[in-house]
Amino acid sequence: MSFIPFLDAGESVQIDDLTIENGEERIAVYGRLEIRRDRIGLQDIQALKAQVDAIACELEGSAHLPERVRSAQQMSVMPSPFTDRNCA
Repeated sequence: MSFIPFLDAGESVQIDDLTIENGEERIAVYGRLEIRRDRIGLQDIQALKAQVDAIACELEGSAHLPERVRSAQQMSVMPSPFTDRNCA
């Protein structure tokens, strides 16, 4: 697969209705994946395991991991230029 964890090239991987979206600081996993007791279920779980293993390997190989990177919610919010602060 061409998905290299934390190399942000706007890539994402789709496994059924589950999406793994690549980014430089974080990888987003969202959607739904049903693992059924059939060949498709086996293929899906193997694909998911391969992605999780690749992400874990990349993190384990990183020498200088911070305790926690800032989340999108922690980033500063710019005030709206359309808000008139002099109005009551």
